[in-house]
Amino acid sequence: MEEITNDEFQDLLRTFKRSSIHLETRDAYGTEVELPHMAKWAAGEPDDLEWLQDWCSTVRRHVAAGRTIKRARIVSEPLSDYQRWTLTIAKPIVEAGEDERFIPRRLVSELCFPGNDYYVLDDERVVFLHYSGAGLNNALTTTTNPATVEMCRKAFEQVWPLAIPFGEYKPE
Repeated sequence: MEEITNDEFQDLLRTFKRSSIHLETRDAYGTEVELPHMAKWAAGEPDDLEWLQDWCSTVRRHVAAGRTIKRARIVSEPLSDYQRWTLTIAKPIVEAGEDERFIPRRLVSELCFPGNDYYVLDDERVVFLHYSGAGLNNALTTTTNPATVEMCRKAFEQVWPLAIPFGEYKPE
């Protein structure tokens, strides 16, 4: 396992060639980019979501090139404030072409998956996202170990059929 910087991670997200799958397992995150926007939402203030445009542009570029981007969010219900907020910002990302789905945590009780959120890029590389208890990203690690890639890919394939597309998901 090799630790990478956020810049290196962002470069991997911009340059994959075929596919990106992303499994999220936490009910709340505290990313520096998102916190101010979530605070505005919590205060009832409008957000033009302009801060999402770079990611949406990246998604559109990948989709136009025939690449796939899938994200599955395992969520507890009732939803945490963070997950309720994500429902309000997902539409432009989905419209850009990311297939984003939600899965109630109760549906994955009999499944095994890694202990950290991760991306699998091109079925060749895994990037694990490590978070503090408060939800701050504090490390990124990557590997091309075929057994780890296969484990993560299989875990995602177990979750995906149970996940509900963004437009159809109605939380409890």
